[in-house]
Amino acid sequence: MATDSLAEIDEVVHTPAEEFVESTNVWAFMRTHDIDDYEELIERTTTTDPANPASGVDWFWDTVVDHLDVDFFEEYDRIRDDGAARSASVEASGEAARRGPQFTEWYPGGTTNIAHNVCDRHAAVDAETRNKVAVIWEGEPVDERGDPSDVREVTFHELARQTNRVANYLESKGVEQGDTVALYMPMVPEVVSILYGCFAVGAIAVPIFSGFGVDAVATRLDDAEPTVLFTGDGFYRRGSEVRLKTTADEAVAEAGHVEECVVYDRLGTRGDGGTAHAIPWTGGRDEWWGDAIATRSDEYDTRELDANQESMLLYSSGTTGEPKGIVHTHAGVLVQCAKELYFGFDLKPADRFFWVADIGWMMGPWTLVGNHHFGNTVFLYEGAPDYPEPDRYWEMVDRHALTQFGVSPTAIRALRKQGDEWVEGHDLSSLRVLGSTGEPWDPESWLWFYEHVGGGDTPIINISGGTEICGCFLMPMPIQELKPCTLGGPGLGMDVDIVDSDGESIADTAERGYLVARDSCPSMTKSLWRGDERYLREYWSTWEDLWDHGDWAQRDEDGFWFLHGRADDALNVAGRKVGPAEVEGAAMDHPAVNQAAAVGVPDETTGTAVVCYVVVEPGHEESDALREAVRETVGEELGKPFRPREVLFVDAFPKTQSGKIIRRAIAATYTGEDPGDLSSIENPDALDGIQNAR
Repeated sequence: MATDSLAEIDEVVHTPAEEFVESTNVWAFMRTHDIDDYEELIERTTTTDPANPASGVDWFWDTVVDHLDVDFFEEYDRIRDDGAARSASVEASGEAARRGPQFTEWYPGGTTNIAHNVCDRHAAVDAETRNKVAVIWEGEPVDERGDPSDVREVTFHELARQTNRVANYLESKGVEQGDTVALYMPMVPEVVSILYGCFAVGAIAVPIFSGFGVDAVATRLDDAEPTVLFTGDGFYRRGSEVRLKTTADEAVAEAGHVEECVVYDRLGTRGDGGTAHAIPWTGGRDEWWGDAIATRSDEYDTRELDANQESMLLYSSGTTGEPKGIVHTHAGVLVQCAKELYFGFDLKPADRFFWVADIGWMMGPWTLVGNHHFGNTVFLYEGAPDYPEPDRYWEMVDRHALTQFGVSPTAIRALRKQGDEWVEGHDLSSLRVLGSTGEPWDPESWLWFYEHVGGGDTPIINISGGTEICGCFLMPMPIQELKPCTLGGPGLGMDVDIVDSDGESIADTAERGYLVARDSCPSMTKSLWRGDERYLREYWSTWEDLWDHGDWAQRDEDGFWFLHGRADDALNVAGRKVGPAEVEGAAMDHPAVNQAAAVGVPDETTGTAVVCYVVVEPGHEESDALREAVRETVGEELGKPFRPREVLFVDAFPKTQSGKIIRRAIAATYTGEDPGDLSSIENPDALDGIQNAR
């Protein structure tokens, strides 16, 4: 999503054919509303002219509800409430007023439910989609010929029945509207019914990344306080078993709260009597999926919920070591995801959509909700991109005639290194649109993806937003020309800008600045789980009434938008963020580590790699064995993606007078870049130690 050199990406390499442009969903929307070109489309949908009510953010978010056939049980009274109507009663109670774009309520008065839109109506007896495939799933294990040994298809009718069973189970356990339910699951079809079952009863789903270690899972369980946890015995990765239940048990022991644990049998643990895949088991709390869910009624009346009822709690790691609980609503998530899939990825009824994602990453729910809203087919894969060979993705595109394929730049960089021959020989002609998100692109890898996977005529919809909006601030439209690595421009309905340090717009200057949002959108987090104070501090405190997204952005002279990485020091490893303090805390769990400082540095494969500097406890020796032990400790607690690429030994860290480690200076020393203003460092001599780290 970013690049360090605009000189390498200054030429337009993709110009969509006129026939393709005129076949797109976004073109049809433009014709309906007499919009002539892309520039007018963005102007009409992202800015507001008080003299023209048929344009602007509010006009778009109202119009798009009908255009996308978003179903409300009870129609909303107005498009939004920025708080003026609520403030008098709030202030009368003695509380601070929650008003302005920071606390916008969208579609007030309306009632809906994501589960109704994405599942129930498509499974109705008279629905054309009733027997349509909702999910195609392929497992990683392969037989001796290299063919998949485990492929499953789930229709909307089957999905609805299983969703209803989950909903009935949750109600039987006393789960009520607004209660949290955690998902620490492998990417199997059942995860879809768990998510939708939570929506159906009005519970708040808490998806947790299946690659997280004990501490990361425990932190999220402790914060969300779910009484019900769905997990699995494990899953497969590069032909080996990855155990989830053991990690889940240790996390629950550390965090508490969980009273019921449903275990999905992915590895065959239950079938072999536990002899080959023994897992820990707590009687009275743990139940197998087959006992807890399969025995329930498959009929359930999905609850009618306020449009602003919470639907999901998604976690985004901050830089302080405490993950942020992002709170999403039913109407917000539904409208945003549907809008982006329909317009940005030109979703058609016959499409089969594959985005490489975990349910614990925003892109997992985004893919499911956005596709299933329209009754479309989603393809899920649980395993690695290069197992058993580096052409696994291309085999699956060929085998299942997939039409949209979204992947991280890291994966493409790694597959590109394997050679062009792994792509050649596979029929990828079914692909209509490519996608990417999560981290920086380099021009060479972007072009390889475009030419070798997309055939030189398939647009790459490179998107960027975040967990905070369950969607995108920036995304190209398929009707646009493209330069390598560009993010096109603002997403429809997204009033974004680039500002300088004073908050003044510099979007028209081609200079780098800060990416901000000047207005709310329906899917913007309604606050953070633990209250408003941190929410306002994290996102709204830099400038008045501007959402500070923390990215460096630039709009070039031709109008193409680019990103240049994070303005803060969160570690973005292969598209997954973790706070440096979380890495440091994990490293310091090793008894030989006294202090630790983690920074992100450029990496050819993952975009960013973790480098961890360590001060050793007295009486312990610096050694290669200790170095490796620290790496393994971090990997075990946070997950393998976050293992440090390097562990370096020092005597002290550069700190401020208040004792804060200045990671910016450490990272700059490592990369040889200008560390900037160092006047706040209390012990500048420590930088010499960083320079000569052992």
